[in-house]
Amino acid sequence: MDARDAMAGRPGGRNLITDVAGLRVGQAHDARACTGVTVILPDERAMAAVDIRGGGPGTRETDTLGASNLVRSVDAIVLSGGSVYGLASGDGVAAWLGAQGRGFTLLHQPGVPPSPIVPTAVLYDLANGGDKQWGETPPYRDLAMRAARAVQSGFDLGTHGAGFGASAGSLKGGLGSASYVTHDGMTVGAIVACNSFGSVVAPQGRRFWAGAFEIGEEFGGLGPASTRAEGENWEFAKLDPRPRANTTIACIATDVALSPDELQRVATMAQDGLARAIRPIHAPFDGDTVFAISTGRREAPAMEGPVDPRPFIVCRLGALAADVLARAIARGVYSAVTPEGMTTPAWSSL
Repeated sequence: MDARDAMAGRPGGRNLITDVAGLRVGQAHDARACTGVTVILPDERAMAAVDIRGGGPGTRETDTLGASNLVRSVDAIVLSGGSVYGLASGDGVAAWLGAQGRGFTLLHQPGVPPSPIVPTAVLYDLANGGDKQWGETPPYRDLAMRAARAVQSGFDLGTHGAGFGASAGSLKGGLGSASYVTHDGMTVGAIVACNSFGSVVAPQGRRFWAGAFEIGEEFGGLGPASTRAEGENWEFAKLDPRPRANTTIACIATDVALSPDELQRVATMAQDGLARAIRPIHAPFDGDTVFAISTGRREAPAMEGPVDPRPFIVCRLGALAADVLARAIARGVYSAVTPEGMTTPAWSSL
């Protein structure tokens, strides 16, 4: 075995974000409305951070994760369709958690419920062909409660959860996930709902921009795109962008115990995964948002040498997070099928 083999890692057993110990995921969708919700639930309150790069984000409670604020941990993260209506999904999960006595409490007092911290990001799927005539009762609160009650370690990719009604450029988008376990035992996972303006595939072909990061044949085994990225050739992108109509929302997770500032750096570095998988990205009409969670189930591995190991560990985790997120995006689109009511073609039809 040479040094490179000794340093090699691998995807986790499920190749899902739930390979990170202490996380479960629940999903629910409304086929008639062509939309859905995904809930990422840590077993215990988890340190969290967020990085927002899109010009039209739709979010809830992201300010709680800011460096100068009191609470920088979460009880759950929610990804949802529905644009502004989907923000109600955070309310549904908060209500479900509060009923179980879970949430932030500064001072325990009899009869005073806790305050669950549930940062939420939404994507725009209002014009995807589904029936959105819901009047005063959008489905997102109920969908979120259904998803929260259904959390488990295994879950489906593609046309599920927050990715149910998503479109990735001119192709059917979807819910994707992937993971990686390093040679010294650190685990990094990603989950993403891809509803991007930009394309996830190179022009004139089926190859994903993220092909260079594929492990095995997890999204078709076609390898890196042979076509070069040329100027403003955005084939397979959406040609008629509308405000708030395009968003890729994601969550990165690791089992390594990190400080809030270290986790913030991981979230920032993870955004490069979007750039590796989608072209163009972070546009004025995108709402790209990446959360990061640390379940703190393991300490960082020991390292020898004169260099302070902590920044190097953060660098490794951030780089892996970007790679895993790129893979998750491709896996979501690769697995997606076109549901009844939508006309956007799936990747498999290319």
